[in-house]
Amino acid sequence: MKSFFYGIEDLFVNGLFAPYDAFRFMESWWASNTVNWLFMIIGFVAMVYWMGQLKIFNDNNEEDKSITSHSYL
Repeated sequence: MKSFFYGIEDLFVNGLFAPYDAFRFMESWWASNTVNWLFMIIGFVAMVYWMGQLKIFNDNNEEDKSITSHSYL
């Protein structure tokens, strides 16, 4: 199992997070956090899209809003 976890460590440290090493030595805060800002923008756009889809289904009254509980309660 030890080699399994070292393999996971190697994947993330030397593979998936390798592009972040290029940002580590930059002097500018804005340049070093560009990836984080992009993720925040993508997440915000996805949230707005999801809320729009929920509103569409809510306006069409497709949601079952009956108040029921589990049978064992």
